[in-house]
Amino acid sequence: REPVLKYKGLSSDQIIKFTGLKSAKECPTQLRRIGYRDKETGKHYVFLTNNFKLSAKTIADIYKARWQVELFFKWIKQNLKIKTFVGTSKNAVMTQVWIAVCVYLLLAFIKFQSKMSKSMQQILRLLQLNLFE
Repeated sequence: REPVLKYKGLSSDQIIKFTGLKSAKECPTQLRRIGYRDKETGKHYVFLTNNFKLSAKTIADIYKARWQVELFFKWIKQNLKIKTFVGTSKNAVMTQVWIAVCVYLLLAFIKFQSKMSKSMQQILRLLQLNLFE
């Protein structure tokens, strides 16, 4: 492969092929192994891909962006409390996520305006318990 650009955080760009009996059978094609050190955290990552056209830096950036998407969905699961999706179409899922985001923002606004020391979770519980009383 091409020499890596160390100043961009890249540590390796290699072509690999599995040689073990089971692994070679499961994945008979060549793969690209890219090493990357995140400048912000100092952590070293290794990515495997079958994309040989994009630059190593582009692939590292894609994986980094993908991790941000994973963190976003983890935040959604922890904070928006969507138990199940009513529908499975893109529109149904997006509508439910947007409604949950709006509810979260309204709760944050209530917390800000009232200067409550309670957590968002506690405020939500109070509203759920007292909504129809």
